[in-house]
Amino acid sequence: MKIWKRMVLLAAVFGTVLLTGCDDELRKVYEQAAKDLEQEAYEYALEGYQQSIRNSYMPAQSYRGCGIALLEMGDYEKAIENFDSALGCEDINDSLKRDILAYRATARLKQKQYDLAMVDCQDLADLGGMNKETYYLSGKVALFMDSYDEAAGYFDKAYADAPSYETAIHIYEAYLEREMEADGTKYLEASLSSQPKTAEDYCDRGRIYYYMDDYDNARECLITASEKGNTEALILLGMVYLAQGDASNSRAMYQQFIAEEGSSAKGYNGLALCDIQDGNYEAALVNISNGKNIATTEELQSLMFNEAVVYERMQDYETAQKKMAEYNRLFPGDAAAEKELVFLKSRTGLGGE
Repeated sequence: MKIWKRMVLLAAVFGTVLLTGCDDELRKVYEQAAKDLEQEAYEYALEGYQQSIRNSYMPAQSYRGCGIALLEMGDYEKAIENFDSALGCEDINDSLKRDILAYRATARLKQKQYDLAMVDCQDLADLGGMNKETYYLSGKVALFMDSYDEAAGYFDKAYADAPSYETAIHIYEAYLEREMEADGTKYLEASLSSQPKTAEDYCDRGRIYYYMDDYDNARECLITASEKGNTEALILLGMVYLAQGDASNSRAMYQQFIAEEGSSAKGYNGLALCDIQDGNYEAALVNISNGKNIATTEELQSLMFNEAVVYERMQDYETAQKKMAEYNRLFPGDAAAEKELVFLKSRTGLGGE
């Protein structure tokens, strides 16, 4: 019913735009799309920005909005097309151009267009747009191009520009994605020299200790963060307890997170991991299904991988192979998933998907 009412509202607004051509109505459509994007309602945001493009209202910004929505939805090719269109608009200032270039570089990285992504990063440098985010992005692109020294140089500049827990975590996770986490540990260690002040600081610090396998300190920081009102700490506490083999306390953390935040793909994914550790595979599939129904693209990736793992644990290798092949189609380049698919093919004796 809510979706239907929203469709009626959009139709009414768009109809008004077409009938009156009123600048105020054009602005309302654009602003609603911006709100939808901020609230992660990407399909609605895409509809609104596409309407703004048809209305010739702020075309560069509207193409940018479409590109971001598509990027978040995992349609990287169309995202790039919209960023191209945005950059081709007239009267685009340097600030907006830098912003769009950074998003296009991200989409090109996701699309494995590494050379083109680096071109965007170099254009950002030429425009004077280098900061912690763009240094980090350049480092990540260089890392995927196997230019390890260049990547380290960019990451060093990113951390020097903003020596924070957040920056250290992002750099470490970039190395982790390439199975080079040892190279990222130095940034984690460097960030621990600062003192936590806010709930978010304690949460980030707890994540760092988790990555460093220091579960006692991780738990202490995350409990403090939770007590200060940071609900994300509950997800991390669940991960810490699970890493220690304590599925019961882990499950309690994920359940508390869902109780406080409402239905959550992260929460359901965590519950599924507890089910897997307990050997309750049917329950794991239920939780994964619940999570997939509300997941973002990033959350969906973890859920789909775990779904294939569940079928493998159930010794249903044929279904596991199909699930992992589907995962690889949607999220190519995951070395762990590619190895898993090879293993599953060896168990089924099927060379295809």
